[in-house]
Amino acid sequence: MDNVRSYVDEHKDRFVSELVDLLKIPSISADSKFKNEMITTAKAVKTQLEKAGCDLVEICDTPGHPVVYGEKIIDKNLPTVLVYGHYDVQPPDPLDLWNSPPFEPVIKETELHPDGAIFARGACDDKGQMYMHVKALEYMTKTNQLPCNVKFMIEGEEEVGSEHLGWFIENNIEKLENDVILISDTSMIAKDVPSITTGLRGLSYMEVEVTGPNRDLHSGLYGGTVGNPINILTKMIASLTDEHNHITIPGFYDNVEELSAEERAKMAEAPYNEEEYKKKLDINDVYGEAGFSTLERGSIRPTLDVNGIWGGYIGEGAKTVLPAKAFAKISMRLVPNQDWKEISELFKKHFESLAPKAVTVKVNTHHGGYAYVTPIDNDAYKAASKAYEKTFGKTPIPQRSGGSIPIVSLFEKALKSKIILMGFGQDTDAIHSPNEHFGIWNYLKGIETIPYFFQNFADSQK
Repeated sequence: MDNVRSYVDEHKDRFVSELVDLLKIPSISADSKFKNEMITTAKAVKTQLEKAGCDLVEICDTPGHPVVYGEKIIDKNLPTVLVYGHYDVQPPDPLDLWNSPPFEPVIKETELHPDGAIFARGACDDKGQMYMHVKALEYMTKTNQLPCNVKFMIEGEEEVGSEHLGWFIENNIEKLENDVILISDTSMIAKDVPSITTGLRGLSYMEVEVTGPNRDLHSGLYGGTVGNPINILTKMIASLTDEHNHITIPGFYDNVEELSAEERAKMAEAPYNEEEYKKKLDINDVYGEAGFSTLERGSIRPTLDVNGIWGGYIGEGAKTVLPAKAFAKISMRLVPNQDWKEISELFKKHFESLAPKAVTVKVNTHHGGYAYVTPIDNDAYKAASKAYEKTFGKTPIPQRSGGSIPIVSLFEKALKSKIILMGFGQDTDAIHSPNEHFGIWNYLKGIETIPYFFQNFADSQK
């Protein structure tokens, strides 16, 4: 593996160009208008896996968007690494906040990325990080240094809750047999502070609808006499947390994992500067649950956030309307021991109880997933740690993430495998936001590091 850096340097322009081409395709899984683009992206991923050296690649239909499966089996007696990633992306809205069109990738130098960063929807989440593995495979096959078997499972529904991936796994258990699952859909602390994600929060994603009168009304003739769904909805949402930003849903905290003082002290050792954090986000102060640090609030504590709220008239100018309906999307990030299905039911019951008789309420569960924590004393984690040590020159810090990959817990349950989360993005990459980007240095460093994981893991299984 000693020539991996020179191989990456030699082919870096092509690696970047190929990723740019992939980012041009608007593979938005949440919007049915982009169904054809989803298929186009799946075909593009299939083509690149074949070029990288997979002996078998197929586009597998599901009840939703297809899964791209690929494999390179060199010896059935050797260990197998299953690489998971996703080719779908978040919707790019709001478009007016992008500095360049989200599906017309632009490479720009920034203060954090002097070597340039690719600005496009999906650059980091997850096309860029997924594609690192394709190029790492190319290096290992072209130089005859693939030390073990590799399989790829690249899905198209992660951004909408991986609704049908469980179905695919259950129907392909034998095909997906592996010794470890490798995922790059997370971040590291900084370019000079590598880290390995050891925990993910779970998720419960809800949508609520509040209905008042049978039509929009004149706010002058009816204001003050009829319940305004937007007024009522905002009051209901406001009551979901108290003055300490503690979630008020009865039973919500019953099973929350409480970390020991020793564990919290260990977390506090991670490099963190709150003034820099606020400066990057252009905020005057942090905000969250009382009694916990910013790092803890963003990783080991559950949350409740409104992701969108709408109703009434929002066009230019004025329209004095009392709306018939109001809507909101609300997500809750969960921690170990919280059951997302149970939390969804608790939310539904409580939210419905908050409504006055002047309105009716409808609560729908979109999707969810369980939290996940991986041990740091197994062979796979040690293999990843050594890989970072080789390419970064320092030992990575184990770190819990505030994000969610809902399907991860299913992987361990269904496939009986441990999961290693080797992310190379940064928390400033604006994933899910306008101007998402991925540093070219980070992208190439991922391609350089991943082959060492393969080698270290293969050696550990001898």
